[in-house]
Amino acid sequence: IYALMDIKTHNKERLIELHNIVSEGIHKVGDIEENVNSVFIALMNPEDKEHIKDLQSFTDRIEYINIPYVMDLNTEVEIYRNIFGKHIDESFLPRVLHNFARVIISTRLNKKSEALLEWIGNAEKYRLYCDENLQLLKMEIYTGYIPTWLTEEDRKRLTAKRRRNIIAESETEGESGISGRDSIKIFNEFYSSFGSGDRLINMSQLCNFFIKSRKELSKLIPEGFLDSLLRMYDYTILQEVKESLFYFNEEQISRDIQNYLFAISFEPGALATCTYTGEKLEITEEFFEGIEVRLLGAKVEKKDRLTFREDTQKQYTSRTLTQEMMVEDKSIKETKIYRALYERYVHNLKDKVLDPFLENENFRRAIKDYGEEDFKAYDKKIRNDVTYLLNNLCDKFKYAEQGAKEVCMYVIDSDMARKFAKA
Repeated sequence: IYALMDIKTHNKERLIELHNIVSEGIHKVGDIEENVNSVFIALMNPEDKEHIKDLQSFTDRIEYINIPYVMDLNTEVEIYRNIFGKHIDESFLPRVLHNFARVIISTRLNKKSEALLEWIGNAEKYRLYCDENLQLLKMEIYTGYIPTWLTEEDRKRLTAKRRRNIIAESETEGESGISGRDSIKIFNEFYSSFGSGDRLINMSQLCNFFIKSRKELSKLIPEGFLDSLLRMYDYTILQEVKESLFYFNEEQISRDIQNYLFAISFEPGALATCTYTGEKLEITEEFFEGIEVRLLGAKVEKKDRLTFREDTQKQYTSRTLTQEMMVEDKSIKETKIYRALYERYVHNLKDKVLDPFLENENFRRAIKDYGEEDFKAYDKKIRNDVTYLLNNLCDKFKYAEQGAKEVCMYVIDSDMARKFAKA
């Protein structure tokens, strides 16, 4: 049994030599000939076919096997790690290395996905997190991950059949775009250009590389993909910074929700003692408004607050009290309506958590000076806030200290909180 892997350099001569042995069934060494029974297998890439174009006896013996380019971004990243070493992660801000892989894979996917369109419909509703062709969503599905930014409705609509239809499209993808060999060469060029600097490799460098340094590659990338990728990255790190800075009084939020659920059965002007918290409540319109603003946001109109209050009251009396608490013997904190209101409350508090700090120039400078002697000169509250923020980024989201500082400066300098508030 003879086998040749990759018909390059000396293997081209070996291919001809072995072909002659197999086709004639005779192996000749000097004046001695011996009969041979052989199996000959040569594995080659499509571009190597030119080496056998003049051998007519090969034409009916060729078997074409379609091996698509990698479309799983985690696998693509593992290829880079395997070739260049796992230490490459230390040169990137979190997610930037995987975003490089996403750019490469975007050239290998079909631009239009009938399965995704049948499932999602209008992609515009996800413009903060996804591209118009939903390629970023498809990449997540190919890795086996369902993004958290999908609406609850769409998550429920992702049936096993729809998922199989999406994955089935992979059979017609990966036949064009940036090849595996080329992606390694491109990554080597990118990493060599930016991996040795004092700062970690960021998204700005990634985008500039594909748009300016390698303009010819930008023609292979779907139009608008890089903008969508950057927008998704910005939104994600903004949520991480908010999550890391956010501190809330869980007990106070719980009391507010329990008092609110108790009070919605009364008309404004009533006085009552909450059966859940034991607090004496003066139930006024101001009392309702104070909690509803935290649940619905500061810009909510009065008519919308009243509609929300009425709907909540109906759900509370028709299901929470009569079914969950009386029949299923749940406490108020275990009910569906309590959990939903709690999540709303926390989400809206978190959404505004950066606002007080964006107006404070000392906060930005303190982040920059963190770990330096000058950091000790800031007042105690700012030192505590900055330390809390950076430690959480490192602990919760696996940033190195330098990366945590850089991403915070990026969020503040890009005025990201206001940009997404307007979106």
